[in-house]
Amino acid sequence: MRIINLNPRTDIGASAWLAEVDGHRLLMDAGTHPKHEGRESLPLYDVIKNLEVDAVALSHCHHDHVGSLPVALRMFPKAHVLMTELSYFIVERVLHNSVNVMTRQRAELEIPDYPLFTHDEVDEQSARFQGFKYNREIEWAAHHKTRAGVRSPVLEFYDAGHALGSAGIMVRGQKETLFYTGDVSFRDQTLLRGARFDDVKADVLIMETTRGNRATPPGFTRESEIERLTQSIDAVLKRKGGVLIPTFALGRTQEILALLALLMQSGRLRRQPVYIGGLGRVFTEIYDLEAHRANRNHTNLKLTEALDLKVMDPRQVEELKLNVSRIYVITAGMMSEHTAAHDLGARMVGDERHGIFFVGYADPDTPGGRLKASKPGEPFYLSRSGGELTHRAEVKDFDLTAHANREELMDFVGQVDPRVIFLGHGDESSRFWFAEQIQKRFPKIRIHQPEPGKPVEV
Repeated sequence: MRIINLNPRTDIGASAWLAEVDGHRLLMDAGTHPKHEGRESLPLYDVIKNLEVDAVALSHCHHDHVGSLPVALRMFPKAHVLMTELSYFIVERVLHNSVNVMTRQRAELEIPDYPLFTHDEVDEQSARFQGFKYNREIEWAAHHKTRAGVRSPVLEFYDAGHALGSAGIMVRGQKETLFYTGDVSFRDQTLLRGARFDDVKADVLIMETTRGNRATPPGFTRESEIERLTQSIDAVLKRKGGVLIPTFALGRTQEILALLALLMQSGRLRRQPVYIGGLGRVFTEIYDLEAHRANRNHTNLKLTEALDLKVMDPRQVEELKLNVSRIYVITAGMMSEHTAAHDLGARMVGDERHGIFFVGYADPDTPGGRLKASKPGEPFYLSRSGGELTHRAEVKDFDLTAHANREELMDFVGQVDPRVIFLGHGDESSRFWFAEQIQKRFPKIRIHQPEPGKPVEV
């Protein structure tokens, strides 16, 4: 077995791993790096461009895991694409939206590489996509490379509990097994239930390390964090302010909408419209339509029926009157430049009546990360288009993550009992914490933090 980490940098970025098993090659994920633009955002496909890739398996449909799929398929024309059936309902919408965003950014940011792929390419390549149920073994090796009487490698998707359709990927060869966690949540969220990895055992483990640099505070509970958010929203609305919750369109938006629906149904918050983005609305409808296929709580809760959702065009942001109480659950989670969340946040941050509440990760080098790090009453730099602003609004961070805590992942390492572990999808401090703790707790496990593009034999 040979593994290559194709993320071009040693942080949370363009997730892509090449696994060579019994002479067959599987690309696991094909993401883009959220902090870089153009070709700088791509995985290191040039490292493997002369290899024949048999298949691509997707863990889930967030951009850092799927955003460069059409580029990979252009390079590997014989590869077919495997994903969960729930991701199958989502992936084309994600990719078509990416084309729209890149086309706009070509003009706004003067990026000549954009778009990296076209709508026509997505449509043509979609014939190579296949969706599968969880916990079904799937043969993925190219037929011309298999031999009669020799079992070809198989893979199996395990529910990862992170977002709709998310999966850990088990790869079984003739002699060895590999498990790739993708992004995983072991705890129940408001809608989605936690990962179903209970029986996972593998020789080789590729594991995310997102929260390795963040200890869980003593006594922390998700329920107490939800209560804190509820009280904060209620306080802002009572003082006639607006509440902005920047969210990722897939996953975070639906989880927050579900929470708001339950709070309004119970009378904890007064009923009122909730303003969302167009892509968030699309994925919310898919969450409703596919509720019967997902392992989730509140299976009868239809968000589009329980809430009065108002789709907000980004061009409306400058015209909005902010002297009324409103709730905005708007893409993007890191308040990336040229998004409604960014432009609305820039208008709200200077007014103490308003609240800007983060419910997920925001990279320190993004507008959202810079806002979170700013101090009340002091100026700070938001972005190139936002410039320098003064922090007067109520800005809070709520730990409602869809990623496993580090303590949970350490317990998972003990359960899987691998002989080799690869640490990825985390910054240096996060990976270092895991490496140190694994070495102390499980000294027989060989640990790799592979350099980008460097093959590792296992």
